[in-house]
Amino acid sequence: MPWHRLTPEQVLARLQSSPAGLASGEARRRLVEHGPNVIAEAAPRSWPALLGAQFLDVPILVLLGAALIAGFIGDPIDTIVILAIVVLNAAIGFSQEQRAERALAALRAMTAATTIALRDGKPCPIRAVELVPGDVVLLEAGSIVPADLRLLEAAGLRTNQSALTGESEPVDKSVEALDRPDLAVAERSNLLHKGTFVTRGRATGVVVATGMHTEFGRIAALLREVRTAQTPLQARLARLGRQLALAVVLICAIVFATGVLRGEAWLAMLLTALSLAVAAIPEALPAVVTVSLALGARGMIARHALIRRLPAVETLGSVTFICADKTGTLTANQLRVTAWWCNGERREGPARGGPWEPLLEAMTVSHDVRPDTNGRLIGDPLETALLAAAEAAGLEREREAARRPRVCEIPFEAQRKCMTTVHCEPGGGYRSITKGAPEVVIGISARVLMADGPAAADHAQLDLAARRMAAEGLRVIAIAMRELPAFPERVTPAAFERDLDLLGLVGLIDPARPEVRDAIADCRSAGIVPVMITGDHPVTALAIARELGLATDESSVITGPQLAALTMEEFERRVGDLRVYARASPEQKLGIVEALQERGECVAMTGDGVNDAPALRAADIGIAMGVAGTDVAKEASAMVLLDDNFATVVRAVREGRRIYDNLRRFIRYQLTTNSAEIWTLLLAPFLGLPVPLLPIQILWINLVTDGLPGLALALEPAERGVMRRPPRPPQEGVFARGLGRHVIWVGLLMAALTLGAQSWFVHEGAPQAHWQTVAFTMLCFVQLGHVLAVRSERESLAAIGLWSNRPLVGAVTLAIMLQLAIICLPALNRLFGTVPLTAAEIGLTVAGAAFVLLAVELEKKVTRGRG
Repeated sequence: MPWHRLTPEQVLARLQSSPAGLASGEARRRLVEHGPNVIAEAAPRSWPALLGAQFLDVPILVLLGAALIAGFIGDPIDTIVILAIVVLNAAIGFSQEQRAERALAALRAMTAATTIALRDGKPCPIRAVELVPGDVVLLEAGSIVPADLRLLEAAGLRTNQSALTGESEPVDKSVEALDRPDLAVAERSNLLHKGTFVTRGRATGVVVATGMHTEFGRIAALLREVRTAQTPLQARLARLGRQLALAVVLICAIVFATGVLRGEAWLAMLLTALSLAVAAIPEALPAVVTVSLALGARGMIARHALIRRLPAVETLGSVTFICADKTGTLTANQLRVTAWWCNGERREGPARGGPWEPLLEAMTVSHDVRPDTNGRLIGDPLETALLAAAEAAGLEREREAARRPRVCEIPFEAQRKCMTTVHCEPGGGYRSITKGAPEVVIGISARVLMADGPAAADHAQLDLAARRMAAEGLRVIAIAMRELPAFPERVTPAAFERDLDLLGLVGLIDPARPEVRDAIADCRSAGIVPVMITGDHPVTALAIARELGLATDESSVITGPQLAALTMEEFERRVGDLRVYARASPEQKLGIVEALQERGECVAMTGDGVNDAPALRAADIGIAMGVAGTDVAKEASAMVLLDDNFATVVRAVREGRRIYDNLRRFIRYQLTTNSAEIWTLLLAPFLGLPVPLLPIQILWINLVTDGLPGLALALEPAERGVMRRPPRPPQEGVFARGLGRHVIWVGLLMAALTLGAQSWFVHEGAPQAHWQTVAFTMLCFVQLGHVLAVRSERESLAAIGLWSNRPLVGAVTLAIMLQLAIICLPALNRLFGTVPLTAAEIGLTVAGAAFVLLAVELEKKVTRGRG
């Protein structure tokens, strides 16, 4: 259907809709008919495909090869056990991947956009996926277009459709029908397309296409598959895995060769070498990273932080600067008018009569506030507060809007720092109403409206009055008007925003959130520098900053104009000391982020508007407001605050540090246990000892002793001092902070205990099955002692408490019980080549575990002493 060729009335008639939108029942019927408004993605992998993929990894193929060899040499028990371990390993991997898929699907559902549509004649926030053809949608600057729309109304409307058409500049949009059949998508100026966004103005449009029937859907239909990129940590670990695999192949070759040279059966040594390869390669690390990040992101939702991109979870642990928007983030975003300046006087409440009447009338009609289905006012918090104050003074919104209907508007722009609406006057002619930053509106005002008529504007005195109000921590808005006998030929800012009559100043308070001061203190103790960026007057910004403990004097405050006067070298030199940026432009917000990054800082940036999107995109972590934020800001961000609260950012940083710490714990444990197994099998021949372990025993250790407790480490709670330490360097490697040293020396210690126990029993003349059982159990138990010790890199087990991670205690207990079952039960003795041990011999292995635990605790004590 060539919707661009039809008039708005014709479009509504074709869609059997009206300017008041659809009835709720009709919308539900159409949703069933047309389906949800979504772009089809690549189908998720089916469970058979997920399960089959578990058997295609190189370590699993090596295991299957080992099973074939065992069967070939006539060892059915080894074949059965190896295949059982392969199946169990595949089941665990399958479960992990399914869990991650479900977590990611839930996150995608939670990030679904919402929009404002007219249902039953009233504005109603609904999920964009529920839009249907015929729905009437309301848009404003910052809104992402949720479906293909035909414009019904437009005021100063411009959209960015570069994602669809490739145009680098926003384009103007209008309502008029275009009677040309061959217009390209980019030339259809009366249509808005799904996925583009509004950069200026406001609009009303009717949905003409949804989902795969939109222009974006048509393009998406050409795509066949979407691949999910690895997180940076996953990529580093995958690279580490490949490097370790090469080293392990070399070590396995040495183990095989030395065993054969000592006279061991070559088939048995081949099975041992293959089993060691499987045990030594940490193939589970990337999968564990995905699961940990996805589940961590889901857990953050309970803390009112929605992670849109998984790498943000990892990056949170590195944040050194948090650049926070003041309004709604550091403050409650519950503006209310508390001070007035009109008729040359400052008052706590408004008066009536004289110049007060046009001021209150302007506050009543110059806004985009609308009541929702519950009668609550929805719109810009500042405009809502101004309207509420005017209504409290006795004016009626609907009556005044009928007396002075709006003709057009010039939306707010950060560069102009003001906005203007134009209204018909009851007696003929027009009146423009301009409101915005005091320094701007006062500067374009020629007169001040007084009780005895207009007076020449004394700009110095007016600026002083505005600064005095701002010094009280108030957000000050100046309101002015201009009488026009005729409507200008062109609607431009220059046509209306000059030669104004100043009506008055209004002071609004947005109180600081009570929990933010403590959050800022937490930031300081965590080595994170909080910075305020605001469009407010510098005096107002400093007053709030002092209240929150952000800044103490004017030396840490800079304004947008002062910032513009600095060279980049001067700015980069000062940026580390500045704590408050007032009257900052969008370009300057981006410059602040980039300057901090040039210094090597890891920057989190909060924002809510279209003008914040470039800085959000450039920041290491862009954080959008979930309540007041525009769709564009949310799309540009990696994280969304569901409560628009700065304290939530700090809680998210804390959670991000916990998740990264747990990943390091898993890596530390996994690589150390692998190291112990490698050292044990590699050193035994050079010490004159036979091969300490059977292939089945190696695989058992890899599955039970390595696997179960290791996964439980991901559930470790945050350490007490997690927010009292400096941020982690963003480029920190896997082996940083002594992890590589720990892997080597603790692995050697566990191998020494295992080989020491084996050597003692070999020289005592114990049968092979006996000394192998002792070595097998010793290696299992020392690893379990190690997992208890690595729950913290610095704190002792006594300090964090044994029961603070109950899943880990359960996993260790289960591993001990399974190991004792292998030792004590005759049926399992035959499967694993073990024999029963005496209480004293089991006590020896427990003592080995305690020794490793105490050794690692001593390492932590030494580390604490150095710190």
